Amino acid sequence: MAQDGKKQKTVVVGAGPVGALAAIYAAQRGHDVEIYELRSDLRNPSTTPLNFTKSINLALSERGINAMRNSGRSDLLEKVFSGTLPLRGRMIHGITASGELYEQPQDYDIHGRTNFAINRGALNKVLLDELESMPNVKIYFNHKLTGANLKSHKAWFEVSGIKSTDKGPTSRDAEVEVTFDFLIGADGAHSATRYHMMKYTQMDYQQEYIDTLWCEFTIPAKDHREDDPESRFAISPYHLHIWPGHEFMFIAIANLDGSFTCTLFMPVSHFATLESDPQYLPTFFDTHFPGVTTLIDPADLITSFTETPHLPLISIKCRPHHFSNSAVIVGDAAHAMVPFYGQGMNSGLEDVRVLFSILDKHIPVDVPVSTESLAEKRAKALAEYSEMRTVDAHAINDLALQNYTEMRSSVVSRTYKARKWLEETLSVYVPSLGWQTKYSRVSFGNERYSEVVRKSERQGRLLLIGLVGVLTCPVVVGGLVAWWRCRRATRGLVKWTGWLAWKW
Repeated sequence: MAQDGKKQKTVVVGAGPVGALAAIYAAQRGHDVEIYELRSDLRNPSTTPLNFTKSINLALSERGINAMRNSGRSDLLEKVFSGTLPLRGRMIHGITASGELYEQPQDYDIHGRTNFAINRGALNKVLLDELESMPNVKIYFNHKLTGANLKSHKAWFEVSGIKSTDKGPTSRDAEVEVTFDFLIGADGAHSATRYHMMKYTQMDYQQEYIDTLWCEFTIPAKDHREDDPESRFAISPYHLHIWPGHEFMFIAIANLDGSFTCTLFMPVSHFATLESDPQYLPTFFDTHFPGVTTLIDPADLITSFTETPHLPLISIKCRPHHFSNSAVIVGDAAHAMVPFYGQGMNSGLEDVRVLFSILDKHIPVDVPVSTESLAEKRAKALAEYSEMRTVDAHAINDLALQNYTEMRSSVVSRTYKARKWLEETLSVYVPSLGWQTKYSRVSFGNERYSEVVRKSERQGRLLLIGLVGVLTCPVVVGGLVAWWRCRRATRGLVKWTGWLAWKW
């Protein structure tokens, strides 16, 4: 708070889970908070998501949980967990050589830790309801960021549905000017905040579309008995179900109502082939994803494929994540990633925790400072955050891309299973070594992503050295035995020839 008693005004662009949590953190510190969201109220089921599809469940892991745990809202996590299902691991689906369907569970963690499946809309509702209970927060829906002057701390928003009073040849939506002390951009992969920030800072920016599209399907809930609520699920609700197909894969995650949201990930060329003849889709699924057509009616499979958008997957890296003392971007706005580690939302929520922990270090809460000093301290804090977080954001982006190969192919390989077993065994029986699987470090801990990569690579090198040692040990031992025998034989020969020379 400034010495003149004026509260800091923080504007958050984007009211998704990451933006909503950022607003909670700011409001908890006494800021006057305003949130501006492009879409209508996200709690309304009729609100169309930005990608025009209902991606309705997410995997909440420790990083996201920890961010909400540190929000300062004592009952926030309890409200969130009331709408979750524990995910204890993967369930790999396939077919044996004899034609029998099988399910093979792979627990995420030998210590029993789990992720949690949660409905995206339900999570957003909890966070927005929490914000509405805070007196220093205002939420504005249908407001599109159209301009920003980050030096003069001003932003302009177009208000959907309200026409401008300006006299002109065309009618356009009204525009409002908003002043701020601090702007947080949490407005997704196609961030308007990031676009305007690029005008003020030399931002390195990398955008990559991978050769994969995705499409959603639904496994419907079953009729169930009142005395057995779990009977509404056609398959286990406590696993991420994977049908690996090497080049492509099909996954399913449960919803509380008993249905499963499913996603097909596949190269563009394969989508084009199926789009040319959708009637072939059930046969394609029976060949590559055995058992799915017993869960989804073939006619519904075709309808979902033809009527649901086929959307691209984008990976975005940029540096820095801030400008001066006025603005910062978090979540997908700063580091959009492919979804194969389930860390997109979790890393965004972690951004918020890390950001405010650094701000608190430079600007302790309830310590009066002048407006000029506050701006200077915030500039130092944002520079530190940006420098640290870009390294970790780039690391998890790379891990997410690598995990696509693991999920669609490696999960059924003997090498993958052997390494996972060995690392987990060491973590249980020799805990002093600190060994964990890379997945456990990412999903069940709060280590920096870059540190996870460093430790995982070190473990990999040690495993390789150990493997080489095991394989070469028989050769080395055999060589030593042969040398020892040869040496004994040589000594015997020398003694015998010496005896002969003495005799003669």
